[in-house]
Amino acid sequence: MKKKVLSVLLASTMVAGILAGCGSSSSTEAPAADASTEAAAADTEAAEEASTEAAAEEDTEAADSAELAYTGEINLMHYSTSEESEGNGGSDGFRTMIANWEEAHPDITLNQNVLANDEYKTQIATMAAAGDLPDVFLLQGMNTKSWAAQGLILDMTDIIKDSPYYADYNQDYFTPFKDGDKLYGLPVLTGGTCTVVIYDKAAWKDAGFDSFPDNWDDVKKADEYFKANGYDGTIAFGNGGQWQANSDFLSTLGDRYTGKEWFQHIIDGDGEASFTDDSFVSALQFMQDIFQSGIFNSDFNSVTNEDAREYFIAGDYPAFIGGNWDESYIAATLQADDEEAYNNLGFAVLPQPADATEDANSQNIGLGYAMAINSKVADDPDKLAACIDFCEYVTGPEFASYVAENYALGGLTKVADVDLSGFDEVTQAFYNYSYVDTTPCEIYDSYVDPAVWSVCNTGLQELMNGTGTAKDLAADIQAAYEENYLKK
Repeated sequence: MKKKVLSVLLASTMVAGILAGCGSSSSTEAPAADASTEAAAADTEAAEEASTEAAAEEDTEAADSAELAYTGEINLMHYSTSEESEGNGGSDGFRTMIANWEEAHPDITLNQNVLANDEYKTQIATMAAAGDLPDVFLLQGMNTKSWAAQGLILDMTDIIKDSPYYADYNQDYFTPFKDGDKLYGLPVLTGGTCTVVIYDKAAWKDAGFDSFPDNWDDVKKADEYFKANGYDGTIAFGNGGQWQANSDFLSTLGDRYTGKEWFQHIIDGDGEASFTDDSFVSALQFMQDIFQSGIFNSDFNSVTNEDAREYFIAGDYPAFIGGNWDESYIAATLQADDEEAYNNLGFAVLPQPADATEDANSQNIGLGYAMAINSKVADDPDKLAACIDFCEYVTGPEFASYVAENYALGGLTKVADVDLSGFDEVTQAFYNYSYVDTTPCEIYDSYVDPAVWSVCNTGLQELMNGTGTAKDLAADIQAAYEENYLKK
């Protein structure tokens, strides 16, 4: 893998880190990026090989610093296949860290069971049902609560808090791996956002704004300007697949009204939060109002995010709201076809509603998996120490530095003074948007139960069209939540 890669590829690698969280899943990659990037990157391969090898040596030295008493076998299960690691920064970084750790601990045999993502999910669930999980494995957030209740996964609360890297962990990433106050995994791989406002900086400057507005009243004022100056509207958005309104809008908007603890209570199912709470109902009401305001494309509920981003690329709308996979496609397309438009790309959080009182700087981003340990490993203290060391290493500063420097991506561990000088300004700006300048919040449909979000997503389309009420939809979501999540 190369250290300095075109920003087209860098952006496209962010897709894989977030697929587990959003309904977008496998149909929203940027297909045009790979071919053009491979040809351009080939010219720099030889010059960059030495740099990459030097970085790997440094990582191996860091991994070698831990002395372990255990000399047996550790069974590891994950889905970072060699095929997936090609062009996928998170998987490449993960596999690199595994190799470093193995080299640093030759007396420990790491038995890897590596499956494709879909097969992994099926197989790990089968193993959990049989009470036969691997020693170390990738835990998906939606399984945390039930597997913890069954005693299948190790309570890592004290382990995590005693980690030498604890002060540098991004605490927001732990949310899906909590049950009450207990932590059951170290978030792993890389994360990407589901909610980013992508805008044409030059167009908004012409409209009188040096940056995208931080409030919706200014967006509405700008809408008057844009419609009077040849634009079809102000913000392009596509909810044709139904999931987009949830993943790409509501889960960030909801955080602005409810705050982060509310959704943790929803995940925990502890009775301390309900979808019928006034704060969440207010978020639904605002969503209905803003999509009825006329600032979005009128066909937002019939076109997909792929369609809507084409509206932005064509210059019909000066802003677009989508996920990191959309950013990668837009960046790749504009860099290839319109360098000036590419260099004018800007990124912003959702504007703050006037009646919202929570974090105005939030955007939903997450790490959908964590390194977890089979609770049975605790019977062998030396083996447990080795498993802990492995989990801390592959999620620690060496991994974070590797993916930042090679792919402009981020993981659990914050890295100070990341050198992004090898990347262009657009790539640097999106890295800072994703990992530095904003506050993470949860992606709703990464957790709880798909049946709950099916009710929510269908109802959102009707609500955004002006049909039904926020209170009625909230009641429907709560009923589905009680039936499909709390009773399990």
